[in-house]
Amino acid sequence: MEEIKNDIADYKVLQSFDSAQDKFSLENLNVKIEKQEFKTYLSGKYDKSNAILEIYSGAGGQDSQDWSTMLLRMYERYCEKKGYKTAILHQALGEGGGPEGRIGTKSVIIEIKGNYAYGFLKKEAGVHRLVRLSPFNSQKLRHTSFALVNILPEIKDNEIELEIRPDDLKIDTFKASGPGGQYVNKTESAIRITHIPTGIVVASQKERLQGKNKDKAMKILVAKLYQLREEQHVKEIKEIKGENISVRFGNQIRSYVLHPYKMVKDLRTLYETSDAEGVLDGDLEKFIEAEIKYDKI
Repeated sequence: MEEIKNDIADYKVLQSFDSAQDKFSLENLNVKIEKQEFKTYLSGKYDKSNAILEIYSGAGGQDSQDWSTMLLRMYERYCEKKGYKTAILHQALGEGGGPEGRIGTKSVIIEIKGNYAYGFLKKEAGVHRLVRLSPFNSQKLRHTSFALVNILPEIKDNEIELEIRPDDLKIDTFKASGPGGQYVNKTESAIRITHIPTGIVVASQKERLQGKNKDKAMKILVAKLYQLREEQHVKEIKEIKGENISVRFGNQIRSYVLHPYKMVKDLRTLYETSDAEGVLDGDLEKFIEAEIKYDKI
């Protein structure tokens, strides 16, 4: 903040000199002010944290599974542009045989590391709807697909009071594999953990060592239990106030239309663009900015 104050003072001095330099300084100052503004928007408890992103395909077979794969690529490209590091912790693959041999995704868990990763991505949670000509239909009929996106913060052990009893956990091991069942590990290094009281199931297969996969899976479980606790708290408050309760991840938040026209529209902020290809290639900045500002209105 002090740096911005100094820049404003410098800008006032420069106003009496070269007009081109004056414009350049003003543009730089506006960029710094916008960055500072976003820091005030992203002031939540875990907004600075790394994120865990989950994608689940809806009903609809290959079309929905392919849509989940498209969303996976979209978020990977967005993170690449932001300078975030991503890693797929677990992926349940769907049917193959699509265009260009593309394999669909039933579900996937992605670890995202970077400053404010959770803060920027948390409002992406919800149902994403795609309308297009189905590449899996010989008659090329229009098809609507759905996928559910969930975002969790990465929570460190000392950041939350949450008791997880060993007796409440069912831990299974399995052999990790790549697309199409390839690259099957010889050892059962992948881990699946079931939290018996809630029925929450998490998994990790990225690491070669079983112990590291267990640590990753436990991080996901802690985040999911924290999310469940927060949702129950919000539900209780709404019941006391007499407000209508809506299922958080049951709401459609964004529509992606590729036929008969091209448009991506956020149904909360009403921000839209005709550059559907750009959005699916990770150009989400304007949507995310609108989401963050809308949340503070």
